[in-house]
Amino acid sequence: MKTRAVRMYGQDDLRLETFELPEIKEDEILVKVVCDSVCMSTYKALKQGANHKRVPDDVHEKPVIVGHEMAGEIIKVGSKYKGEFMAGQKFSLQPALNYNGSPYAPGYSYQYFGGNATYNVIPPEVMALGCLLIYEGDSYFGASLGEPMSCIIGGFHANYHTVPGAYQHIMGTKKGGNLVVMGGAGPMGLGAVDYALAIEDKPSLIVVTDINDDRLSRASQFITKERAKAAGVDLYYVNTAAYSDPVAHLMGLTEGYGFDDVFVYAPVEALVLQGDQLLAKDGCMNFFAGPTDHGFSASINLYNVHYSNTHIMGSTGGNTDDLKEALDMSAKGLINPSVMLTHIGGMDAAIDAIERLPLIPGGKKLIYNHIEMPLTAIDDFEELGQSDPLFKRLHELVAKHSGLWNEEAERFLLDSLTI
Repeated sequence: MKTRAVRMYGQDDLRLETFELPEIKEDEILVKVVCDSVCMSTYKALKQGANHKRVPDDVHEKPVIVGHEMAGEIIKVGSKYKGEFMAGQKFSLQPALNYNGSPYAPGYSYQYFGGNATYNVIPPEVMALGCLLIYEGDSYFGASLGEPMSCIIGGFHANYHTVPGAYQHIMGTKKGGNLVVMGGAGPMGLGAVDYALAIEDKPSLIVVTDINDDRLSRASQFITKERAKAAGVDLYYVNTAAYSDPVAHLMGLTEGYGFDDVFVYAPVEALVLQGDQLLAKDGCMNFFAGPTDHGFSASINLYNVHYSNTHIMGSTGGNTDDLKEALDMSAKGLINPSVMLTHIGGMDAAIDAIERLPLIPGGKKLIYNHIEMPLTAIDDFEELGQSDPLFKRLHELVAKHSGLWNEEAERFLLDSLTI
């Protein structure tokens, strides 16, 4: 079977090509990849090429398919896995394989396995590790966004608090506590707020900070204070640039108590400093943002570490259980990963989206592999719809869902444009 895919040949070398896939073996599975959401990690791999720890040294001779936040449909199952998987099932997958200590992963390391392709051959290690997951929801984008959502969930599970007088860690964010997401008006921050409002052990206060009024305004429209209040949570969006002393203002929202859980969602020294100052006694700060600067650092208050038992940690990625939780909550409508999405495009837009990712404003960019369409902001559908009936209908469908991408819009797009 032929596949059309974006392949990386090395540093800054992406090519959209059509080529033949090998016949699957008894321990492999053939899948149709419907969509893939573009991750900043793919951009970082492109800038490093073979210097990236997950990219093979011979990538210039054996190019790899990029993309790892994929979703689609199982087409054919090798004899070893018949009965466990069936043709027609929707799938997502956990890309962090760590198979026998190997750093290899889809989107970085495989010739025939990656998210920016029309068809893939899933190798046996994915099934052996339990990383091929079935999605019971109606949409494909919900499964594709399961991976970034699992990273958020992993961060919540990784936070911890202690028991006075005992050497015991209580894992997870504090139930009924105060939580702040620093630099949180972007796609991952919105996902974090969406998740925090859905969990049983939810906080009583959530504060989202940013320095951009437009991002904060968009965030407050998609996850409203009224929705939070209905869940028993006070929600505030704060532009910290508007205050000469942002820490004092944020502490005031807690009546001087501080925050039990602090998530830093951007690798900015000022945010780390603020987050450290905001910690309550036994508060946990999670440096969630992944810096590209190997020397990135910021000072912390060790007096508070000693006397107030504050703690600093970091998390990156989620495990398979986190992904299962994300897919289950999405399928049941408990969370809505589309709050992270701002742009939609076809396979012809994939290379440009990856190469320019840091320069494109907004949140997650979703590529549908079986259509051709320029990368388009959802916010631009209305204007484009004045002259294009496709975008007119897409705007009508997202308007029904408070401006968010949704299963109706996805189905219409695929029915209209699938090659």
